Amino acid sequence: MREDFFVNYKSFVVTPLNQHKFGDVSFNPEDYAIYYILTVSLNDPLISNWKDASEYKIDARKSIDHVLNEFNEKQGGKYHLQVLEFENDKSYFVIALSCKNKIEDEEINDIISNYIENLITNSFYIGQNWYKLIGHRGRNERKLFNISIKEYTNLN
Repeated sequence: MREDFFVNYKSFVVTPLNQHKFGDVSFNPEDYAIYYILTVSLNDPLISNWKDASEYKIDARKSIDHVLNEFNEKQGGKYHLQVLEFENDKSYFVIALSCKNKIEDEEINDIISNYIENLITNSFYIGQNWYKLIGHRGRNERKLFNISIKEYTNLN
């Protein structure tokens, strides 16, 4: 085979129809119908604050930013997660969840908890090695986070 055999390969590249990356678009709260504030803490933590995560070679803030950016890109604007509070001396972080569609009040906690557990926990648990930050009980239950949820209404 000649080295220049694939010299014109670019003319054969078929670009995907959906090249839009949500991460490239700025967040506009007016595009969403409902908002929630989620307080997220580790289930059965082995650390007392986020600084301690460095003992396990984990940069908690960088991990959170990576996973949330990845989540936002995959959702294409249907949902959006944003860090509101992260402090190294705390053992929790706070994120905002914005949803395009309203969720029925009686289903909120179950839907959001299950959704977060199913969609982002694996990225933290395996992809960012956060399984190292939880104890035996958390690993057995395969439950990384405890999440409290409260609807946010802007009173302005």
